[in-house]
Amino acid sequence: MTTRPLDGITVISLEHAIAAPFCTRQLADLGARVIKIERPGAGDFARAYDQRVNGEASHFVWVNRSKESLTLDLKQPAALQVLQQLLQDADVLVQNLAPGAAARMGLGYEQLKDSHPKLVVCDISGYGEDGPYRDKKAYDLLIQSEAGFLSVTGTPDEPCKAGNSVADIAAGMYAYTSVLAALLQRGKTGRGGHIDVSMLEALGEWMGYPMYYAYQGATPPPRSAAAHATIYPYGPFKAGDGGTVMLGLQNEREWKLFCEHVLLAPELAVDPRFDSNARRNQHRDTLKALILDTFGALSSAEVLARLDQAQIANARMNDMAGLWAHPQLQARERWRQVGSPAGPIPALLPPGRHSSFDYRMDPVPTVGQHTEAILRALGRSDADIAALRAQGAV
Repeated sequence: MTTRPLDGITVISLEHAIAAPFCTRQLADLGARVIKIERPGAGDFARAYDQRVNGEASHFVWVNRSKESLTLDLKQPAALQVLQQLLQDADVLVQNLAPGAAARMGLGYEQLKDSHPKLVVCDISGYGEDGPYRDKKAYDLLIQSEAGFLSVTGTPDEPCKAGNSVADIAAGMYAYTSVLAALLQRGKTGRGGHIDVSMLEALGEWMGYPMYYAYQGATPPPRSAAAHATIYPYGPFKAGDGGTVMLGLQNEREWKLFCEHVLLAPELAVDPRFDSNARRNQHRDTLKALILDTFGALSSAEVLARLDQAQIANARMNDMAGLWAHPQLQARERWRQVGSPAGPIPALLPPGRHSSFDYRMDPVPTVGQHTEAILRALGRSDADIAALRAQGAV
């Protein structure tokens, strides 16, 4: 087996829900040893979100493969001593506990930096470690709202949240890349560092286009459901068989081809109502009626064939069953089997196919599955482990 980029790196994570677990799972994908600290008994509360994967939670199995689960009640000094012992040889500490909770346990960067000079500490929170919003609770939907995401997503009549945890995912991605950057920096300086990742700032970065579109008080992009807010035609259109086809035009050359080969109405290309994107956008209701009139006489497959012939970007509007069965994912062999408390389950390989190494795709752990093995590796005796269990510390 080839060496992975993070082989030999140990990550300790005080994590729950999505943002931190998504970060650390990606570190594990690259070979890092990730020790996930969970509460004795119930573990990460995301384990109980649902039972959709043979009794396991859909969120949990997605972001927690390839990890070791160690149960510790960090309110107890004996458990904190175990964690401090683990940190002696750790490279990275990731946490998304409530604001200030890690510092109150002596696990803040300022408290650790002198005794653990090579440690990278990554704190993930809703709003960051300072500022007036520091202590506010921050769930994914609330950050979608604060970041203006809801103001540009949905229909003209009603805002809509994203169908997945987009704010958590954004924060997890920036935490992941920030940890990689910190490890690269440590390779140059020999020292670790502190990373402060805010969900608001992560999703705010992803809102760059609508922010600049509304620069200096300009009208923001309107909510336009699945259609593009400012480019037309660009979005979903119904075909005669009831299926939905997604298409997008980017320039006037494509508009001409669309009229000639898809609508079979080349004269529309020079119609003064539609001869620029600004005018097509202005008259989008009229143009939509013309498009639907043509598509209504065709099946979805026939519409897609015309679009392909004209080299117009298009897609089927898949549901989850369609994604599970997507022929492109199958052709590129993107599926693997990983273990879980419920037995083997399918899992997508991480994006990005590397020629020099294979991703780590190990099982999703049960609560505390690795507790005893980790304690023994720390030199704890049978009597020590029994005492910790008797106290409820592990």
